[in-house]
Amino acid sequence: MYKIAVLGDRDSIYGFAALGLEVFPVQSGDEGAHTLRRLSEQDYAVVYITEALAKEIPGELDRCRESLMPAVIPIPGVHGNTGYGIDMVKRSVEQAVGSDIIFNGN
Repeated sequence: MYKIAVLGDRDSIYGFAALGLEVFPVQSGDEGAHTLRRLSEQDYAVVYITEALAKEIPGELDRCRESLMPAVIPIPGVHGNTGYGIDMVKRSVEQAVGSDIIFNGN
């Protein structure tokens, strides 16, 4: 059975444990990249990642984007939405569809 993980700073992710998701608090981009790579090699179908951490590890996110699993989904952290998550979604849609159908170039 596939699992769901949440990756990011401790304050932003620990509430997800109450929902039954596995949480992986990290303190740096290097630790986050290593943990994401480890999760992608296990039975994780979805990894939620805080926008702040995602911004620190674009290379590892690109590697994950090229594989079928896990789906890496950005979420706002405790400090709020940075806009990085929606940029990731926009890039993924552009890659899949071939054009910007969400913002029409804005």
